[in-house]
Amino acid sequence: MRQLSAIILLMIVITSCGGNKKTVSNKKNSYIINKYANLLQTPKSDIINIKLYSFIDDWYGTKYKYGGMSKAGVDCSGFCNILYSQIYNKEITRTTAGLSKEINRVGKNKLKEGDLVFFNISKKKNSHVGVYLKNNRFVHASTSKGVLISNLNNPYYKKAYSKGGRL
Repeated sequence: MRQLSAIILLMIVITSCGGNKKTVSNKKNSYIINKYANLLQTPKSDIINIKLYSFIDDWYGTKYKYGGMSKAGVDCSGFCNILYSQIYNKEITRTTAGLSKEINRVGKNKLKEGDLVFFNISKKKNSHVGVYLKNNRFVHASTSKGVLISNLNNPYYKKAYSKGGRL
C-alpha cells in the first residue's frame, strides 16, 4: 500500500511539473506573438515562427560592434549569421559583400520572412544587411541603435535600399 501511494504521488508530481512548463511556454509564446504583431503592425495570426521572434527578442538592443559575433556586440552580417545558424540551421557567409553575391534576387514586394535585405550606406554598395520579417519590417544591427526592427518605408532605408533575396 505504501509503495502504491508513493507511485501515485510521484505521478502527480511529474504530471503537474509538465503542466507548469506548458503554461509558462504558452504565456511566453503569447507574449512574443502580441509584442511582435504590435511591432510589425500585423495580425497576431501572422506571427508563426515563435523561435525566430524569441531569438529577436533575446538579441533586441544588443549594441553594435564591428566584427562582433556575441551579445557583447554584433555587426549586421554577424547578426544575420547567428540568426541563420540558430533559427534556420544554415551556415552562411560572414560578410555582407559575400552574402549580397549569394542571394537569388527577389522584388521588394515579393520579400518573405527570412529573406535578406541589403542597403547602400555612405555610398558603399551593399554595405548593410538585415533579415526581412513582415509588413516591410526587417531586423538588423544598426551602428547607432544596435539590434532593432526598422521599416523599409522609413525615408533613410527607402533611399538606401539596394536589393533583397533568398539564399
